[in-house]
Amino acid sequence: MNVNDAVESVEASPETPLLYILRNDLSLNSPKYGCGLGECGACAVLMDGRAVRSCTVPLGAVGARRVTTLEGLGTPEHLHPVQAAFIDEAAAQCGYCLNGMIIATAALLNSNTDPDEDTIREALRHHLCRCGTHMEILAAARRAVAYAKAERTRRSTPDDVSPKGAKEVSP
Repeated sequence: MNVNDAVESVEASPETPLLYILRNDLSLNSPKYGCGLGECGACAVLMDGRAVRSCTVPLGAVGARRVTTLEGLGTPEHLHPVQAAFIDEAAAQCGYCLNGMIIATAALLNSNTDPDEDTIREALRHHLCRCGTHMEILAAARRAVAYAKAERTRRSTPDDVSPKGAKEVSP
């Protein structure tokens, strides 16, 4: 299976939940066991860019799909825009829900590069935070949209154009 852009080999029953493989066999601890029913979102991972609840996905359903966990989103040297936004907004209290919140936000940005407030709230509404940091999490998601937009702009700017030569545009 392809996990975080690495080919991994595991021996397990096809009915084994993906969550167990990720945590127990591959030592990837970002997806958390929350409810085991796909309700809380703590176990979320990206599968081909879409958020799925790994506690309800059997190993046999993974096939050739690309699985990305929080560990595979960015690196300490180059954080994913969503990771950077959650850090910058201090959008954590106990941190148990963060994996799911970050994965859900990353999946949202994979499908919608400029979501509005209602779309962000809809994408996160099925993820539970029992500590009550919902306002910080929403702020982090909004900041992630801005960071992702800035990163896309930076990547699309030709290398021979210096930032000093760029015109400033007033809002």
